[in-house]
Amino acid sequence: MSQIAYRAQNEEVIDDLDAIPTFDRFATVDEVHATLARLAQSHPETASLRRIGTSRLGDPLLCLTVGVAPRHAIVAAGPHPNEPIGGLTVTHLATRLCENPEMLAASGYTWHLVGCLDPDGTRLNEGWFAGPFTRSHYGRHFYRPAADEQVEWTFPFEYKRAYFDRVIPETLALMRLIDDTRPAFLTTLHNGETGGVFYYLTRAEPALQAELKALPGRYGVPLHAGEPEHPSVKQLEQAVYLPPSAEGLYDYMEALGEDPTEHIGGAASDSYIRKYGTLGMIAEIPYWTDTWAGDTTPAGQGYAEVIRAHAAEMRATADLLRETLTAVTPDLVTDSPFLRASRSFVDVLAGIATTDERRASDGDRIATVAEMGWCHNRVESMRLRFGGILLRALEAEMAVGNGTPTIRERIRALAGHYTAWTEQAESESQVETIPIRHLVAIQYGAVLAGAAHA
Repeated sequence: MSQIAYRAQNEEVIDDLDAIPTFDRFATVDEVHATLARLAQSHPETASLRRIGTSRLGDPLLCLTVGVAPRHAIVAAGPHPNEPIGGLTVTHLATRLCENPEMLAASGYTWHLVGCLDPDGTRLNEGWFAGPFTRSHYGRHFYRPAADEQVEWTFPFEYKRAYFDRVIPETLALMRLIDDTRPAFLTTLHNGETGGVFYYLTRAEPALQAELKALPGRYGVPLHAGEPEHPSVKQLEQAVYLPPSAEGLYDYMEALGEDPTEHIGGAASDSYIRKYGTLGMIAEIPYWTDTWAGDTTPAGQGYAEVIRAHAAEMRATADLLRETLTAVTPDLVTDSPFLRASRSFVDVLAGIATTDERRASDGDRIATVAEMGWCHNRVESMRLRFGGILLRALEAEMAVGNGTPTIRERIRALAGHYTAWTEQAESESQVETIPIRHLVAIQYGAVLAGAAHA
């Protein structure tokens, strides 16, 4: 669908997108919650704010409900704490619904807008929310919880030999909201890092898919043409996928000869909503784009060779981080979230390496530029992300006075590797920082489109 066709069919939506303000930083948890509270206070006839749960550290999980229609839509920001576009998207959507009764009535929904599903983790990322928006600054202030502490991977799950019921409070709050409202539409607001835009839909919706694919081009952002996030993911068309399911991951690993129970924890919200026939959608929008992102031309290198090289780099990164953790473990005195995450993601990196080693074939297909670029960029991303978390973990030990010789030595060594990784990433990459306004516009437009098609 061309941009002209998109505009012709969606004039009101286009006008709404063009009205999104300019942002110079991402909103903090407190700022998002303050905006929702202000809207509830100033529009009591249509909006109400309520607490749907409590985070593990005692923060309220707040939901603004707007409207009284019989059909329900849930839009929840902050399922992953390093993904703050949703905070701006949800407050902009809340503002538009409260201030525009015609838009609210025309939507046909009662909207349930959750300000932040993981406030504890999001606060640990706020050090980079005001920039500078470089990959090195992002990595050094990055935090992502261990897998069993993530909202989107701790829904109940039972399949074959796998069983998970360690539901965290934040996930339980979202489960209750889903069960209370039985929504026709649900989106948790995610975003990626580098490359192009892609989407997850819980079912094929050709008209919606065309509309979603047309959105990024309005802002000069390409569609993703590289590898899916996991090889088990089913593609509907370029840049549109069915969500990764815990069952699909299990079967894929089992077929490769791996033990799935070592890698799979809980399910995600897109699995939980199946019983209600809900349309689930996720728009994955990057902070940075690159020249390779949408390039489907041959790269001149075999696909299997690219995958094996990716596996080797992931293995080397996992080994270095594991060696560091092993060396400092006898001296550690804290149980910080940074340490828990580091232990979890070392295993994740090793698991990615194992999967790629086993799936690489001797086929003669040539990789595309986008596939090769995605693999190269993913290695850089994992190094900067998880090397940064481990440095924060060791610095936290120092901050409480636990600066043993081993911890000091390992900080120096890891910091040296991290500097080299940063210099390599920033010298080789041609990344362009996408304006925050464009990120919000793409995500906001996707939410409106998804809700309209549900």
